[in-house]
Amino acid sequence: MSPPSDSAGKFDSSRATEYEEQSRIALAGYDACHDLAACVLAAALGSGGSVQVLVAGAGGSAQEITKAGRLEPGWRFTAVDPSQPMLDIAEARIADAAMTERTTVILGRVEDLPAGEAFDAATLIGVLHHLPGHEAKVSILEAIASRLKPGGPFILAGNHHAYASKPLLLSAWGERWRAQGATPDEVKGKLGKILQGADPPHSEEAVMQLLADAGFTDGQRFFSSLFWGAWVAFKAI
Repeated sequence: MSPPSDSAGKFDSSRATEYEEQSRIALAGYDACHDLAACVLAAALGSGGSVQVLVAGAGGSAQEITKAGRLEPGWRFTAVDPSQPMLDIAEARIADAAMTERTTVILGRVEDLPAGEAFDAATLIGVLHHLPGHEAKVSILEAIASRLKPGGPFILAGNHHAYASKPLLLSAWGERWRAQGATPDEVKGKLGKILQGADPPHSEEAVMQLLADAGFTDGQRFFSSLFWGAWVAFKAI
């Protein structure tokens, strides 16, 4: 889930080590979101086929791969991430799930992959809000779209809304940390990092516009949790 851009530098060894635990606290429904993403892809593609899936920003828990791979034994995956520490964790999770032979792991960015519409489906989970500005967001989405077959489904998930614009949700996010044992000072520090460390699209309409600008159609949300949303869209035919 680490971002395929220069911002991947913040996902160093220390942050990579705590990433999975922290994600489950910050995102209520972390596992359910990945379960649903796999189910939505299977519903869109049909079950039992041979499918090639591009997983952009695959570092970390690799649940995009392990959940979908368990559901569909005929699917194969290309996992791309620019952070070696995050990719190391993903490779360990993929090995634990006995899916190494079905997964090609690449250190780099989507733009480094060969051009051409090689993939039947793609995912970008937990990445977009780490990319600063509109141009960087559209760039990664366009890079994915250009490597996806026409009509192919695409799962996009991440935070949306400017954090400071939703003070109640931001406060509830802090309560999630407190419920896990964080002190008031620790909660304040974590919220400070959140406010300074990301640039999410400022609304669901902005997400839809980004998808449209990159060549995707028929976007619809299938999961929501505080600032987090997950959508499926399709490469324009």
